[in-house]
Amino acid sequence: MKITNECNMDLMSRYEDNYFDLAIVDPPFPVNTNGGGKCRTLMRSKDWDNSIPQKEYFLELKRVSKNYIICGGNFFTQYLEPNNKWIIWHKNHAGDKTNFSEAELFYSTCKGNTRVFKYSIIGKSLEWHACPKPVKLYEWLLINYAKEGDKILDTHLGSGSIAIACHNLGYDLTACELDRDYYNAAMKRIEQHKNQIRLFS
Repeated sequence: MKITNECNMDLMSRYEDNYFDLAIVDPPFPVNTNGGGKCRTLMRSKDWDNSIPQKEYFLELKRVSKNYIICGGNFFTQYLEPNNKWIIWHKNHAGDKTNFSEAELFYSTCKGNTRVFKYSIIGKSLEWHACPKPVKLYEWLLINYAKEGDKILDTHLGSGSIAIACHNLGYDLTACELDRDYYNAAMKRIEQHKNQIRLFS
């Protein structure tokens, strides 16, 4: 597992074409952190969600990855080819009184048609990240779209959930996070998970 605190463009520039078997990425897109949810303390001074990556990011992602899954893909359609391989994360909280979305859309180039993953995050969020993806989501993506021995790429590590999922399932992950606060918090979370696994194994 290789995780660095750097710009994703710098990371990807070091790899040859199609080096990664599967990229699972969660680029920034505008989110409302002041709606029904709690504004996390580490999020208050961050503005990473004010703009989306430029065309060059998606071109580089396509260059280094044989296949890719892009969280929030509906925000980046100007850079993606139309297809019917979308993944829907249904959050199972239709009765929740907040204004959080009931689902998120993931663009995919992997084989197969549109599929739905149902998993609620109510009561399972992190204090320090605005929109963490659950480990169970990444495990489901890896189980259904990766195969043994695949090299996995994540260009926006965020809360580190994908690293925990890759550790649990034995996948080789290369990832980066530009924000040092998030990087440090994610690395602490990942190490705590590894230590817990060692303690009970």
